Amino acid sequence: MEDIVDRHATTRPGLISDCALCHWRSHCRRGIVDADDLTLISELGRSIRERFPSDIATVADLARAGLTDLISNGKSTIPGIGAKTLQKYHARAVLQKQSSPAPYFTEEVRLPPSETELFFDVETDPFRGLCYLHGFVERTRRDSETEEYVAFFADEAVEEAERDVFAQAWAYVQAHSDAVVYFYSHYERTIWKQLAGRFPDVATEDDVTALFEQDRFVDLYTDVVKPRMIWPTYSLSLKVLAAFLGFKWRDTDPSGAGSIQWFHEWIETGDDAIRQRILEYNEDDCRAMRVLVDALTELSRP
Repeated sequence: MEDIVDRHATTRPGLISDCALCHWRSHCRRGIVDADDLTLISELGRSIRERFPSDIATVADLARAGLTDLISNGKSTIPGIGAKTLQKYHARAVLQKQSSPAPYFTEEVRLPPSETELFFDVETDPFRGLCYLHGFVERTRRDSETEEYVAFFADEAVEEAERDVFAQAWAYVQAHSDAVVYFYSHYERTIWKQLAGRFPDVATEDDVTALFEQDRFVDLYTDVVKPRMIWPTYSLSLKVLAAFLGFKWRDTDPSGAGSIQWFHEWIETGDDAIRQRILEYNEDDCRAMRVLVDALTELSRP
């Protein structure tokens, strides 16, 4: 570190998921963008970057490379990277370098039809081991004018309050048994299974597993975005995708890490403004999913 500060050593910048938690993320990202580094391709990390030959050092290099040079007889020419994965990286690079890039499906996707949609997101405090907020945006007949934000917020950082809001959220989902429930990645399912382990009088782990395995529960990341789409973004996180689609969070610095800090401040102060900040952040996360679902629906039209 001293050598780097003293300019006796240099490092090669690279984008990683933890960058989102760093105060210097905007500064570093500018350098990475200027370098057109391969880590700007979603899911292509530093260790994978090092496997590429020296003549493929940028996104533009990869976009210009022919697939016949990268994949021969169905096998990747780059050790340690499979043919399908390499093809995916190449497609993302090509899309990034287009003047007006637009995401596309690599296979057909049909989201389940429903009169009612629920967009679901939880907030947790990992330091206390507490899930304190279950948020939903409810929409009817795909009409955004009908949207309603429903939140179950634990007003104390205690186990009893955590159990109560879990019970309320569980009852709410059960009361909407015909609704499609959208969430992003496995986190909500994991958290609810953990809650069921602690509060089996509300629901058992088997109950949670059976619920999330219903066809009406759609993990947008695991079921759609990651395996069946190509995006030109440097990440497949909900915040990045929704921002690409034009959605804006009301908070000036929206992040899961920030919400944890806000919850700590609220517990210490009881300031209603902080509580409202958390609720608005969670609501915007839910609405970002709605924006994504609308975009996916439009893209899937024949």
